[in-house]
Amino acid sequence: MKKVLDVQNIEKFYGTNDSLTKALNKISFSVEEGEFIGIMGPSGSGKTTLLNCVSTIDRVTSGHIYIGGKDITTLKGKDLSKFRRDELGFIFQDFNLLDTLTAYENIALALTIQKQNPAIIEERVLAVAEKLEIVDVLQKFPYQMSGGQKQRVASARALVHDPSLILADEPTGALDSKSSRMLLDSIEKLNQELQATIMMVTHDSFTASYAKRILFIKDGKIFNELHRGNDTRKEFFNKIIEVVTLMGGDVSNVL
Repeated sequence: MKKVLDVQNIEKFYGTNDSLTKALNKISFSVEEGEFIGIMGPSGSGKTTLLNCVSTIDRVTSGHIYIGGKDITTLKGKDLSKFRRDELGFIFQDFNLLDTLTAYENIALALTIQKQNPAIIEERVLAVAEKLEIVDVLQKFPYQMSGGQKQRVASARALVHDPSLILADEPTGALDSKSSRMLLDSIEKLNQELQATIMMVTHDSFTASYAKRILFIKDGKIFNELHRGNDTRKEFFNKIIEVVTLMGGDVSNVL
C-alpha cells in the first residue's frame, strides 16, 4: 500500500531551557492510502499539537513529516500555502463555513481558487453532495441549515478537491448525538466508498470507534495502538474504553 502520511521521529518543544515543555517526544507512525485513523489522548497529551504539525499550521522542532512523499517540514511561503490548499482537506469542530456563501459556493470554494472549469466544479460538488446526502441544502446559506447539515457541508468542502489527506479536528464536538451519528456515518462512507484517507483527532470514544485504527497519545508519546480488524464497532468501542481507562481518562460516552 502507498503511504500517504509518514511521521518520522518528530519533536515539538515550547518554552526555553529554563522552562521547556515537550509537547511531542519522538513520535513516529505512518498512514496508508485509504486508511481511517483516529488520534486520542487526554487534554494536554499532545494530540492537537500533532494535528497542527501534520496540517502545517505549526512547525516541528525536529524530525520530518512526509505527505504524499513530500517533506512538508521543508516547505515555506507560497509553496507551503499551495501544498496546504491542494493536498489537505480540513473538517473543523466549528464548521468554518462562510456565512455569505451558499452551501454549494462553500463546497466549490477550493476548486474556484484552483481556477477549475465551472462544469468540472459543478460535477464534483454534486457528486460529493450526493454521497453526503446534502443535495437539498446546496442553495441554502449556513444560517438556514442544522448543525449536522453544516458539518456535512464542511466535510464535502474538505473532500471536493480530492486531497491526499483529510484532517478532522473534533468533528462532532459541536453536534448533538443524532447529528454526530449522521456525520460519522457520512465520514465512514467517504472512507469506505471513496477511499478517502482520514486522520481524526478526538477525545470521544464513541467518535473514535468509527476509525479503523487508533493511536493513543499520552505525555507527547504514543501510549498504545488499536486496530479494529474484524471487530464490530461496539466491540472496538469496548476496547477503546479499556485503553482510555488505563490512560486515566474519563469515560462519558456509551453506545
